[in-house]
Amino acid sequence: MTKKTAIKKGIKPALLIIDVQNRYLPIVPERDRGFAIYFINLLIGLFHKRGFPIIRIYHHNKETGPIPNTKEFDYPDSITIKSEDLKIVKTYSDSFNKTDLDKILKESECNTLFICGFSAIGCVLATKVGAQNHDYNAFIVRDSIMSHNSDYTKNVEIMFDAISFDAVKLIVDNC
Repeated sequence: MTKKTAIKKGIKPALLIIDVQNRYLPIVPERDRGFAIYFINLLIGLFHKRGFPIIRIYHHNKETGPIPNTKEFDYPDSITIKSEDLKIVKTYSDSFNKTDLDKILKESECNTLFICGFSAIGCVLATKVGAQNHDYNAFIVRDSIMSHNSDYTKNVEIMFDAISFDAVKLIVDNC
């Protein structure tokens, strides 16, 4: 393998923040929500600092909402995203299903995804599987996911070998 090939195959990360919308946050236990938002913001800061893509993903269901351009649909002000962070609106649990996510990631030459957000047992998990189905390296970030049940969230972290913020920082700082 030439040096040029090795560089081309290096880690090119992106952060996926899934469904941290005002509509869903009230069902998350308060302690879990606080922890997750804290770690999501650490991840956002790290990716902004290093200039790697951040993609905020929103869920919309035509029958049950939340409706785009409403307070329910938005992320809370406590999430430190920027308007220039990329945005995807999805209608399925898997963020890759019938969206431009794969196209955006390929155009950005990203190959390694760090996943955080809501719901650990739903959209986060479905997106991790979708990422693997699209040949990405995909990692759930521990303490940055949440669901309506703390035990379910911890089980997802254990079963899918969620990695710590420190591990993400080590990887991203060396890209």
